Amino acid sequence: MKAMPKVSSYIILVTLCFSFGYSQGFLHTDGQSIVNGNGEEVILRGMGLGGWMLQEGYMMQSNAFASSQHELKIKIEMLVGTENMENFYNTWLQNHCQKVDVDSLATWGFNSIRLPMHYNLFTLPIEEEPIAGENTWLDKGFELTDSLLSWCASNEMYLILDLHAAPGGQGYESAISDYDPSKPSLWESAANRSKMVALWYKLAEHYSNEPWIGGYDLLNETNWHLPGNVMLKQLYQDITTVIRAVDNNHIIYIEGNWFANDFNGLIPPWDNNMVYSFHKYWSYNDQSSIQWMLDMRQTHNIPIWCGESGENSNVWFTDAITLLENNDIGWAWWPLKKIESIAGPLSITKTEGYQTLLNYWQGSGNQPTEEFGANALMELAEMAKLENCRYQKDVIDAMFRQVNSDEAKPFINHQIPGTIQAVDYDLGRNGISYSDIDVANYSVSTGEYTAWNTGFSYRNDGVDIEVSSDNDASFYNIGWIQTGEWVTYTVEVSKTDSFEVMLNVASQNGSGQLRLNVNGLAVIPIIDIPETGGWQVWTSMDAGKIFLNKGSNIFEWKCLNSGFNLSELTFTATSEVIDGSFYLNQNFPNPFRSKTKIEYYITEYDNTKLDLYNLLGQKVDNLVDKPLEAGPHEFVFDGSHLGSGIYYYRLKSGNGTKIKKMMLVK
Repeated sequence: MKAMPKVSSYIILVTLCFSFGYSQGFLHTDGQSIVNGNGEEVILRGMGLGGWMLQEGYMMQSNAFASSQHELKIKIEMLVGTENMENFYNTWLQNHCQKVDVDSLATWGFNSIRLPMHYNLFTLPIEEEPIAGENTWLDKGFELTDSLLSWCASNEMYLILDLHAAPGGQGYESAISDYDPSKPSLWESAANRSKMVALWYKLAEHYSNEPWIGGYDLLNETNWHLPGNVMLKQLYQDITTVIRAVDNNHIIYIEGNWFANDFNGLIPPWDNNMVYSFHKYWSYNDQSSIQWMLDMRQTHNIPIWCGESGENSNVWFTDAITLLENNDIGWAWWPLKKIESIAGPLSITKTEGYQTLLNYWQGSGNQPTEEFGANALMELAEMAKLENCRYQKDVIDAMFRQVNSDEAKPFINHQIPGTIQAVDYDLGRNGISYSDIDVANYSVSTGEYTAWNTGFSYRNDGVDIEVSSDNDASFYNIGWIQTGEWVTYTVEVSKTDSFEVMLNVASQNGSGQLRLNVNGLAVIPIIDIPETGGWQVWTSMDAGKIFLNKGSNIFEWKCLNSGFNLSELTFTATSEVIDGSFYLNQNFPNPFRSKTKIEYYITEYDNTKLDLYNLLGQKVDNLVDKPLEAGPHEFVFDGSHLGSGIYYYRLKSGNGTKIKKMMLVK
């Protein structure tokens, strides 16, 4: 590290800052658009690397006793010592973001990254400076950022620098900015503000000629009482001045006060290559929720950017991104990974050792040894590598494919005969691959928090999933199932056949009912779920037989009455049908109200008869009576002229005869 001159020694250069134009090879603004070097509009689709350079307490599951990074560091240092603490943080920084993370983001569809920076990786806190009023620069932050930029450049992705933790901290919400109330904040210390200005000068000087730097997000989510935002604007303008002294190439992104959305006093813009950045969380995804920003864009002829959003359900993600892109607004989601979370692309596995540390810090359990604590922390740092994280493809599917498609897609390759884990339902929007009543948190709009996934496990849809205690079934089960909810599975059937269906269920009250459908049609009567003795007391029950044709089929279960949990569905072939043999399928739907389809197969050209009988054995209708070619056939029966009841239909062709039962309900 080395000492640098005071800000005042180079600020005189600012008189030259507007005498040259930005290079057309850089991302820049053009009226209300962000464009690339060819003048083509760019919709930024980004991901924020939260938790890497700055650990927020909720991401580390330490919020109960250490909401900010400096508080967590104190806990760690007291337990394992300074050297072990520093080893952990160095390893965390090395593992949490690597080239494979950036390569993966590019493969998934992202074209940009927003980097939340902690100032203390780039410069010392004011109270630690060896010479008061001067700035000591640290190599660590620049080296990490340089590596990240090289990985972005190799993928042709833009890197937007975001000062997430400013000197002293910029908000009362300490987790976000690592604010320490025992020390002067950014707004209570001119020295801290001077250091922040100097830091941005140093960053701009370092990256001024880097075309894959997408710009500078000057200050994340200020949340401080600043009347008229006068002090915030002055700081922004001071930073703009020193940046433009060395760098007129890059966009400057300006966030409002109070978590980015209060622009009082910050308009009109004061730079010709500037973007206003807002953040959107937990609100309705309708036009009115962003109209205030659209009005600002129109009035001041300046681009706008949703610099941070996320922390919600897949439904909310799809709807929010659709809304933003329909209005030509780029976005950056939050975050890429955190410990044991379903609401991001990657989840860091929480180890047993780290849970032991959390328990101790929260006041339960004996104090672990220094060796145990150091090993537990290093194991957690190892889990931060992408290859050790759980990839949550449902989140990526919701953010990209579902924005442009209303079709379902298999979550995994289901083969029948075989067992389907209930939680492995198809990827797709609510109402397409599943239907759930509570699908997102809209608490900013409604004033009331709603859990979209009560179990908060495995997937980020509205379907409620929990860790299962059933050792004989899946590790997860679907629970809190409400009347009218349903899920679908795309299944590949190896051969046309009848299949016995077994359901692994748990019920405390025995009131549950469901129905099974194939390709949109009911295939068996209503299934009553028995009481099993508790919500995690599991039993396997016979759900009856269904007929499936070879190839791709859509299998669905629908809750007709709540009161059960479901973990597995097992399909066993009865071998009643062999490809090319004479067979008669179960009609579907069944029961039916008026019309139902009957499929059958005859092995040779012959006169074929399909007749309908009542329970007394009396023929009530002749459905088919004619010579037919060998092969598959179908008949749609209209029973509107008959009364409700149970009927039998008989197929006779050559020497073969088959009989099935159907139910007409009116």
